[in-house]
Amino acid sequence: MPETVQQLKPSVVMIGTYAETDTPRFGFRGTGFGVLEGRHVLTNAHVIPDSASLVEGRRLAVQVPEGKGKWSQRTAQVLAQDTSRDLALLALDGAPVRPLRLAGVEQLREGMDIALMGFPLAGAVGYTAVTHRGVLAAMTDVVLPPPVAQALTPRAIRQLREGNFPVMQLDVTAYPGNSGGPVFDPDSGLVLGVVSMVLIKGTRESALSAPTGITYAIPADVVAEFLRGARP
Repeated sequence: MPETVQQLKPSVVMIGTYAETDTPRFGFRGTGFGVLEGRHVLTNAHVIPDSASLVEGRRLAVQVPEGKGKWSQRTAQVLAQDTSRDLALLALDGAPVRPLRLAGVEQLREGMDIALMGFPLAGAVGYTAVTHRGVLAAMTDVVLPPPVAQALTPRAIRQLREGNFPVMQLDVTAYPGNSGGPVFDPDSGLVLGVVSMVLIKGTRESALSAPTGITYAIPADVVAEFLRGARP
């Protein structure tokens, strides 16, 4: 596990916005990691800022680790998004980031040990990649029929139209900031999935004060299908 963490950390990046007039200038939004040949970054669609917020010199930015607490800021462009599966692919300028390899669907086994890496609590514990360890508790459908009409949000309607797909239910606590980070095999370092959402008991604030310990991730085979369609 320690060796795996050290191998993966150079590939895990911070995603946010940058503007000379903002305080701080870099506004953290979530986690991502290098894929394909290293000139692309994968993250969640919900991590990407909407176009209305990218005004007055504010732009999408990626912070890439350079070792010993140093970061290099890169500009990035969104190449593809799939909001129903909460995935986005960014094209990164500058030198490539070490890409991570995806596991095959046959390597996802309920009960297996997993780990996830990202920047929990939006950097409140420091801007360094943090690792949490847990278990793949179940493979379950991402969408359940809402019990009442009020629960039919635009996202739920879109997912119902496009159909269910299996997601990973993890017995591990993730926090705001972990979104878009890799879920990986502690031994091989292969990416098993991408952190997407956390089950909360009530308000968003309860995710911090009373975490459920249940996190959901998009599995690697769904990620691979997305990359095949998005690959330039």
